[in-house]
Amino acid sequence: MEEFRDKRKKRMLERDLRRRDIDDPNVLRAMEAVPREEFVPPEYRAQAWVDGPLPIGEGQTISQPYIVALMTQLLEVTPGCEVLEIGTGSGYQTAILAYLVKRVYTIERFADLSSAARRVLGALGVSNVEFRLGDGSNGWPGRRTFDRIMITAAVPDLPEPIVAQLAERGRLVAPVGSPRVQQLTVAEKVRGKLIERQVCSCRFVKLIGARGFWE
Repeated sequence: MEEFRDKRKKRMLERDLRRRDIDDPNVLRAMEAVPREEFVPPEYRAQAWVDGPLPIGEGQTISQPYIVALMTQLLEVTPGCEVLEIGTGSGYQTAILAYLVKRVYTIERFADLSSAARRVLGALGVSNVEFRLGDGSNGWPGRRTFDRIMITAAVPDLPEPIVAQLAERGRLVAPVGSPRVQQLTVAEKVRGKLIERQVCSCRFVKLIGARGFWE
């Protein structure tokens, strides 16, 4: 099983990432180091390294490896960054970020998913993550800012409470658009205003909340 996993992982790194312009060496190291199979239900572990999304319960999915790597690369994190993640989900993206930055603050609205992600990350010895249960579309509770923000579910537009928590010269990555299709968007805050660019089309589950989509 271990040999099978390593072979699938190597193929994912070479075919699905490097050949598709994932070239940040730190991102590639994180994608190799974090055991993706630990973040999917047991019945899907054999498919963990296939480049496609997988169900994780509550109508949610773990994103395909390429999208995880692409969003991480676009975020342009540094080791000293504090990152806000909206949508913990399986915890896989959380773990990738935690491998690369100082601290991750992650919000999830489903208690079961948040608890499961906390257990897996704890078992892997990841200690630089703070978990919160609630409506991520309202941002992190309290008055503070983050160097980087990643939204891992589709939003109709960038929620103002989240934008307000992005630090000056900070960077945000999110899928923005309709429930059916979105544009992966990168935004940088310069002199208090966002400069945005669209990278590619994508499809994510909806971010449900006061500043996201309704059920």
